[in-house]
Amino acid sequence: MTNSIRFLALLGTILAFFLQAPSASAQATRTWVSGVGDDVNPCSRTAPCKTFPGAISKTATGGEIDVLDPGGFGTVTITKAITLDGGGGIVGSLLAAGTNAVNVAAGTGFVILRNLRINGVGQGISGVSYTSGSGLLVENCDIFDFTSFGINIVPSAGNNNIIVQNSSINNNTAGGIQFKPSGGNTFGTVTGSFANSNGFGVNIDNTVGSGSVSVTVDHSSANQNVGNGASVSGPATTTNLLVSNSSLLYNSVGITVTSPASATSFQNNLIAQSTSGSNTVGTVGTNTLK
Repeated sequence: MTNSIRFLALLGTILAFFLQAPSASAQATRTWVSGVGDDVNPCSRTAPCKTFPGAISKTATGGEIDVLDPGGFGTVTITKAITLDGGGGIVGSLLAAGTNAVNVAAGTGFVILRNLRINGVGQGISGVSYTSGSGLLVENCDIFDFTSFGINIVPSAGNNNIIVQNSSINNNTAGGIQFKPSGGNTFGTVTGSFANSNGFGVNIDNTVGSGSVSVTVDHSSANQNVGNGASVSGPATTTNLLVSNSSLLYNSVGITVTSPASATSFQNNLIAQSTSGSNTVGTVGTNTLK
């Protein structure tokens, strides 16, 4: 009888241990990558992964992947809310040849890309391609040398809040930042950023679907682009461009508005020196800041 009691007590202790122990496959809220990491690791700070795709599968929805040291961390498809942070010195790098560097198809999740160098090496398609999510923040990033777009915003449904902040989107063949939804409602803010030396600077094209799109460009520049510094086209009630405190210099045209879409300049912009001789095409409304 005594042995039976001891056996049952031991069995109870073992069961309690396994019930309380965390699952080996549980996802962490914060993971790390390193240039000398390995994707077989658990992506902890002391045993980091090597790539963003390797770490993303081990990171919980709403979690964060941080870069420990300089390295190239692979192209990545994001299907949930998450933050990729390359570190304060922009040590996190993505090189993309023949593909997009970052695909965002996050359903209803909000995605943050921060402190990253996203390099198309003259062969990548787009730096960031956003098709779904509740929104996207691109902060303190350099996106350059892609054959299509630096940032391509093409959602088909939902409410999409897109913020490009303190970033450089330069030397992309087709264009810098494109908003081209086929549905849903898209709200864009470009602030403290540069969209220079691209095919165009910022383009709002709302002609392909039934969605709405409104974009504000503030304290930013769209200079020396082959085409327009900024342009907007689409239905009058659902398409709008607002520009304030910004420079649009040495483009083919500073701002182009295709009726019936609307654009408003708050009279504190520099729109000049267009190579075509036309600083604005179409009707650009004005509104004085108070």
